[in-house]
Amino acid sequence: MRGTDKRSGELFSYVDLEARVRRDHPLRRIREIANAALVDLSGEFAVLYSGIGRPSIPPEKLLRAMLLQAFYSVRSERQLMERLEFDLLFRWFVGLGVDDPAWDHSTFSKNRDRLLDGEIATKFLVALLAQPRVKKLLSTDHFSVDGTLIEAWASMKSFKPKDGGDGDISTGGGRNAPADFKGQKRSNETHRSTTDPDARLYRKGPGMEAKLCFIGHGLMENRSGLIVEARLTRVSGHAERLAALELIEGFADRPTAITLGADKGYDAADFVEELRSMNVRPHVAQNTSGRRSAIDSRTTRHPGYAASQRSRKRIEEAFGWIKTVAGLRKAKLRGLLKVDWVFTFAVAAYNLVRLPKLMAEPS
Repeated sequence: MRGTDKRSGELFSYVDLEARVRRDHPLRRIREIANAALVDLSGEFAVLYSGIGRPSIPPEKLLRAMLLQAFYSVRSERQLMERLEFDLLFRWFVGLGVDDPAWDHSTFSKNRDRLLDGEIATKFLVALLAQPRVKKLLSTDHFSVDGTLIEAWASMKSFKPKDGGDGDISTGGGRNAPADFKGQKRSNETHRSTTDPDARLYRKGPGMEAKLCFIGHGLMENRSGLIVEARLTRVSGHAERLAALELIEGFADRPTAITLGADKGYDAADFVEELRSMNVRPHVAQNTSGRRSAIDSRTTRHPGYAASQRSRKRIEEAFGWIKTVAGLRKAKLRGLLKVDWVFTFAVAAYNLVRLPKLMAEPS
């Protein structure tokens, strides 16, 4: 028979929130892995909070809410709080009851800033990878490195002369007057953004537009394709190679050599020699465009070099997810330290998305 199009209007619901999330939902495994890492960070959380005063938003719930923001491409804290009001799946994952009120978006942001000061993102990534069932998935011998541009939350109009002069020509009035920069010479040596002084003007390649941005670096282990180290720096011509040396340094302190795959941008003689001095084999793609490559047949003749070149491209998948799904194509915060925190946390979220499937596969 045909059902009636009327709301039931019952006053009470006797269905538990846990029962409303199906047993095979992907978030169940993700929540289990994330909670194990959050338990390990309990001591770190205790240092950040005072022993007296009103209770704040629990940091565990705060971080789980931020994970949902990355998983579901929620653009702002205001939208996240709105989603928590009506979405039972979100409430279950964060740990809120059906009758618990969602937080005010400004309260959520202020509590999040406390975690920004505590380097919790890096510690969360480390705790995630240190779990025994995750650690056995990681390679300790073969790695890949790469960098990606993160556009800063700053307008080109904010890029003004350091001496305080008015370098732009306004073509109209109003609060957000248009400006014409045609014919002006603008560089990082003479100009700086008044909105985000840490951002630098940079172009990705010839013929492309210059943008105010940062550069995010990731170190991937080649067995499972998980990011094991992340860092965000100011942009420069040498930033990727310098960051790569810092990222691989902690894994190079061992008697046997390890490998590091990278693209043509890392093909520089000083970088290659520095890796060899650290007992790291430089599996870097050869750049022979009008120049001589620093990688010769001593490296390319080995089958492992070709394997590293195939594996290193997987790090682009991580950067693609971080910039499209997690919403970091353009940063929503200002300042190097804050954007670094968000980038590292997005890397941890990417690893969490991949871990349930990796754990389910037979070793």
